[in-house]
Amino acid sequence: MASGHSITHRVSSTAGLIAALALAVPAAAAPTCNKPVYLTIDTGHMGVAPLMADVLKRQQVKVTFFIANEPTQTGGTSLDDQWAPWWRDRVAEGHAFGSHTWNHGYWRADLPAAAGQPARLRIQQTFGPQAGQTVSWTAADYCAELNRPAARLKAMTGAEMLPLFRAPGGKTSPGLLAAAKSCGYTHVGWSPAGFLGDELPSERYPNAQLLEKALREVRPGDILLAHLGIWSRRDPWAPAVLEPLIEGLKAKGFCFATLREHPVYGTGAASANGTPAALRQR
Repeated sequence: MASGHSITHRVSSTAGLIAALALAVPAAAAPTCNKPVYLTIDTGHMGVAPLMADVLKRQQVKVTFFIANEPTQTGGTSLDDQWAPWWRDRVAEGHAFGSHTWNHGYWRADLPAAAGQPARLRIQQTFGPQAGQTVSWTAADYCAELNRPAARLKAMTGAEMLPLFRAPGGKTSPGLLAAAKSCGYTHVGWSPAGFLGDELPSERYPNAQLLEKALREVRPGDILLAHLGIWSRRDPWAPAVLEPLIEGLKAKGFCFATLREHPVYGTGAASANGTPAALRQR
């Protein structure tokens, strides 16, 4: 995320085998209990990514990653060659993936169509060569931005991305949702209780408080939101909160599933406006 959104890995299988493993997961398999929650993790500075992956593997939890090409603490980007082995490992473990746009651009406005011209979107770019600039995009431009992470994931791992995206900040509009729909993408926000708070300042929202709140408020069916590192948070949320959160929810009878298994998104269905009303955007 824009508010703040070494590596040693062993890769023991080829990209083709990894892709086969990913495709072997049923497209809409039933969750393993009647109290599922759907943990989603957006890219970030990646400094905590290896530790978060260790927790997920140890807890045998599968998540859905929404990926963008974000700057990292090591001076590269989250989808560069340095991180390719890390993403291959996540594919091999059975996680799912959606687009978070390439340069993490925030929707700012729907622009009316000029005479003889298509409607456009005003997008403020966060990263990349146009960082900080506002661009005017057609639906085709926005689709190209959504497709770039999918193409990069395919190139790195051989895996296909789900036809799902999360707009940076959860900021959408009728025009943006229509543009994404034109190239087959459905937007995924998060549940009110699913905002886990890892973007908030740790001075005001310490980890213990965020953990207690999540364990108290999360309900079955909720979509949860976390990140692979937030630049602005002094006391990192992950992995300090991640493992006790998983353990605490499991102790309350919850199980974890990816959006492949979600009753709406797992089948590619969508509500009339592209996002169920139960999910909020901010």
